Amino acid sequence: MTHTPEIIDADVQAVTAWMGNRPDTNSVASFVPGPGIQKLALSFDIARLREALDECLSRSSFQGGMQEQGFAALPLTQRPGQTEWTSNDLSGRYWLRADESYTEEPREDLVAEDQFSEFNPQFTGTYFEEVHQELARRFPIGRMRVLSKGLYNCNSWHRDPEPRLHIPVITNPGSLFVVNHHVTHLPADGSVYFTDTRGYHTALNGGDHHRVHIVAALAYEQITE
Repeated sequence: MTHTPEIIDADVQAVTAWMGNRPDTNSVASFVPGPGIQKLALSFDIARLREALDECLSRSSFQGGMQEQGFAALPLTQRPGQTEWTSNDLSGRYWLRADESYTEEPREDLVAEDQFSEFNPQFTGTYFEEVHQELARRFPIGRMRVLSKGLYNCNSWHRDPEPRLHIPVITNPGSLFVVNHHVTHLPADGSVYFTDTRGYHTALNGGDHHRVHIVAALAYEQITE
């Protein structure tokens, strides 16, 4: 369609120039590193990760009171001897700006990540135990959870006291991770991703299948405010 504008100003010239470029619709289905999110050299067997997920879910169901809102957790690590998990254990401290005042406020209580030093014996013998061992040989691992995100669902825009490692197990091209102003897809191919969740971030699932990640908190010194 041909359009002749009545006014030709800087805005019209800019839009005309932008219309000359087609958006990239291919790279959005791959991982693009950026500030606060990088892929490690370490990787795991995706087929065994999915087998372990099935095995763990045959032993226990996802936990948490927000499953109807699309957030559910399966705790892979625990405090020594722990047998029950509170809702705070499954989520933990975070900060967000909840309304138009833009005032930052804390939610929930701070969780001491270094207390979660024991692999959950309920899942002993699964490939997830091997994954935990390999991660713990390299990093201080705190809470390690399997997190499920429902379809057409988004987390709050928030920041955490510590960074996390993500290992996607089940995903889809509409599942995205955002750290500050960088957004990318994390393919489920066995890769391990460092996500600096001390910055503002969110995860969203714009696909029509659940997204499932292993998420391991790195128990370095936490931000407390």
